[in-house]
Amino acid sequence: MVESNDLSTLEEAGSKNDSNDIASDSPAPAIDRRRLTIVFHDAGGGHRNAADALKTVLSSQANRWNVSLLNIQELLDQLDVVRKFTGIRIQETYNQILRRGWTRFTPQLLKLLQMTIRAYHRPIVRVLREYWAQHPADMVLSVIPHFNREIAESLDRPNRPTFVTLITDLADYPPRFWIERESEYVIAGTERARQQAREFGHDDDHIFLTSGMILKPKFYQPLTIDRWAERRRLGLEPDWPTGIVLFGGYGSRVMEGITKRIDESGTRVQLILICGHNEKLATTLRDFRTRMPKLVVGFANNVEYYMAISDFFVGKPGPGSISEALQLHLPVIVECNMKTLPQERYNARWVSENKLGIVVSSFGEIAAAVQQLLEPEMFRKLQRNASAYSNHALDEVPEILETCWRRREAAVSG
Repeated sequence: MVESNDLSTLEEAGSKNDSNDIASDSPAPAIDRRRLTIVFHDAGGGHRNAADALKTVLSSQANRWNVSLLNIQELLDQLDVVRKFTGIRIQETYNQILRRGWTRFTPQLLKLLQMTIRAYHRPIVRVLREYWAQHPADMVLSVIPHFNREIAESLDRPNRPTFVTLITDLADYPPRFWIERESEYVIAGTERARQQAREFGHDDDHIFLTSGMILKPKFYQPLTIDRWAERRRLGLEPDWPTGIVLFGGYGSRVMEGITKRIDESGTRVQLILICGHNEKLATTLRDFRTRMPKLVVGFANNVEYYMAISDFFVGKPGPGSISEALQLHLPVIVECNMKTLPQERYNARWVSENKLGIVVSSFGEIAAAVQQLLEPEMFRKLQRNASAYSNHALDEVPEILETCWRRREAAVSG
């Protein structure tokens, strides 16, 4: 685990797969290696991150797994009705909504997506079956929602591969989101998700609980850092409370209001603002004159470094960003209201129930929330709880897949 006073400037672990490829295969496998296909898509970053992280770890296990990645959106492009009429994939529509802050419309988009998948159920199953015929697998791991019924049905043939669903959210958002009756095994990252799988009819022998969400390998690597020296090197005050503000790979305009309100409050605090690929936002924030020290960063492939020199996190309640912050022992401040993605609203509740941070109904309240968090007694309590968080999911999931494989072999030999 990376301690809160650690630094990581490592390069990304493993090579990133070309998003234009339908599948990315490992080199020709030895004859006794198990063929595992991980199904992902690029609606949000967490699904690809989980797939890439698992491929990196599993491929390093000598002569065990031959891992391929299947981008289901690439495979199903021919059936993407939205793309036919607009030229934009469904997953890109979702990402555009996130970038522009139009999240109030997400429930309608999810219903449209689910209706489309139901309407095209048989063609989707057919395309998937054709893919498996050309790319046989012994085990299929889905790290995506919505399509798990179709994936399961496409595997219904002689010598059926073992099918595992890995939930990369803190909880399911039923119906027709993550958990399906057709899933053979379900891997859950929280007790709530495990209970949902039980309620859906899965027995405990087919549900596995991990200690959290899958994170990039570098978030599990121990590294040391002189936080004061690094802050000073970056032009920050070495001994001031430091918040990292992060809203995904493209930032968010809400970061402007957060910066303005905290600065006007006069609180003795400084901010690290990660803007991702949003250069316009980065320029605006750099030009914004503040009394408090601030560091504006564009795209960063070493977010863990900036988290390691921070004291708390501010952002949306995404499962990945919350989990990364907690892995670095940072208490969090997140927002939850009608604009919050419906599948992420439970995450805010989880933060509150586990006393891992502060949940606000609007980032208009951010100044008061920061002041509340930095009260000595409150901060000690939240930091103590965050420091107790221990996520080993990247080690646990391979062990779970090994268990599923042993059961498959026992069933075949029996």
